[in-house]
Amino acid sequence: MTGLDLRQLTTMIAIAEEGTFSRAADRLGYTQSSVSQHIAALEKTLGGSLFDRPGGPRPVRLTPLGTVVLERGRELLAKAEALERAVERFKAGHGRIDIGTLQSASNVILPTVLRRLRDERPNCEIRLSEADPGEAHIEDHDLLFYDGSIGNDVEHVLLMEDPYLVVAQPGDLPDGPVPADTLHGKAMVAWPTTCDQPRLEKSLAHAGAQPQVVFRSAGNEEILAMVRAGIGLAVLPWLAIHHVVCRDCGMIHGSEGWPDLQVHDIVPTPTRHIYLRWPPGRRGQSPLADRTAEIAIEVSRELARQAPSVQRDISTFD
Repeated sequence: MTGLDLRQLTTMIAIAEEGTFSRAADRLGYTQSSVSQHIAALEKTLGGSLFDRPGGPRPVRLTPLGTVVLERGRELLAKAEALERAVERFKAGHGRIDIGTLQSASNVILPTVLRRLRDERPNCEIRLSEADPGEAHIEDHDLLFYDGSIGNDVEHVLLMEDPYLVVAQPGDLPDGPVPADTLHGKAMVAWPTTCDQPRLEKSLAHAGAQPQVVFRSAGNEEILAMVRAGIGLAVLPWLAIHHVVCRDCGMIHGSEGWPDLQVHDIVPTPTRHIYLRWPPGRRGQSPLADRTAEIAIEVSRELARQAPSVQRDISTFD
């Protein structure tokens, strides 16, 4: 069946509830002739009569076909109204958004983004998932915070350059910025060889440093615990540790009985790129996703102003 008009269905339901064509016309703000035309057109579409018309002031009665149409028609109109409300919420920037993220963004960038988004759109539904390192699937998300590449057709914006820093026990390295080649041969606790880690290690090698990786973990706290235990130093991005670095002394303070850790700049400075990515053609279709992206850019720029300066030497570092 094609050509079903929801306005005609609304008219039919009003007649069934009011009992007469004239009262339905008053309720809907139509003329009685318009109501009659709606019903005639609907009966033609459905191929049968919907009402028995006794004539005069007596109420009309539903035919068996009319009873079926009334029941299902109410369900259909309820779904149509729900769809209309959903579209209105979508256009107003509400609705639902699926966001993929990586560990550093989850700890630093995303909480501020989500707090601001919630303040603006308290009724939106936000679904989060942390992307598996090296195995992020853009089609699963409206937006994805990620520090790796995901195909050439994925659209993106660079949120910030995140500088790598050395974390070591006090006295393990000279005070102040550390030349990259100082790390050559030293024991290092590192992330797994996913996402940006291979590029970091390649960059250090270009700068004359090949530390000896003695332990790998995807958890930043686990890496810092190993550094405190004297297993080796770590080279971690600023976003991964900035929330635990003391602003007054630049140290990472240990709990009772555990040593504080010293944070050093590296010269030249390796950086990783934090991108916000989305499926091709998706921007502009969801006001909620678009606004989330705008907030993420604003928050990242604010963070970038707090990050250590990047010291490059393009002759020795790529």
